[in-house]
Amino acid sequence: MISLPLNFLAMNFNINAGIRGLIFDLDGTLADTMPYHFQAWKRACKKYGADIEPALLKKHTGSPGHIIAGEVISKFGLEGSVTVKEIVQEKIQQFHKLQHLVKPIEPVAAIVRKYHGKLPMAIGTGGHIESVERTLEITGLRKYFDIIVTANDVDNFKPHPETFLKCAEIMNIDPRHIQVFEDGDYGIEAARTAGMIPVDVRSWYDSDW
Repeated sequence: MISLPLNFLAMNFNINAGIRGLIFDLDGTLADTMPYHFQAWKRACKKYGADIEPALLKKHTGSPGHIIAGEVISKFGLEGSVTVKEIVQEKIQQFHKLQHLVKPIEPVAAIVRKYHGKLPMAIGTGGHIESVERTLEITGLRKYFDIIVTANDVDNFKPHPETFLKCAEIMNIDPRHIQVFEDGDYGIEAARTAGMIPVDVRSWYDSDW
């Protein structure tokens, strides 16, 4: 799980010169959801005969559920016995049972609080709107964000830059003046492709899921 004392890097973090807006991924960046997402995926997949490992989920950090479910079906030869929709729905149900345990990742949440009211900020996530809204409410972070772009709002998912470019469009800020906080390779690639400046937060906390 997450070790929460702010480390030196996070406590002393300042955005780059010329930055006019900030975008934050949610799962694993702002909220300590990933251990619970993994537990939910593991339970859902086990129901249909698949025993997954953390590496599969880590590979798809930032991807929407249907992509993960599709790989599970292919990897474990479940074609014809279960659908992507069935696995995703089961996973969502399992995650909702655990979601009340989610806490903010304080080194990143501290940056949100630091720049709230000073710079426009957005959430750019591969999660689905219902889970995203609930996570933000549970962690007490919802009040900081007027702009939220989820998997429901785009046709192309990370590492495609559409999620972040849509945030930039709503913020009315040139992508080159936006800094993106991410915990996934796909998200970091998406930020770079969008012409934004990525910040990899994975070194700011410990996660053992």
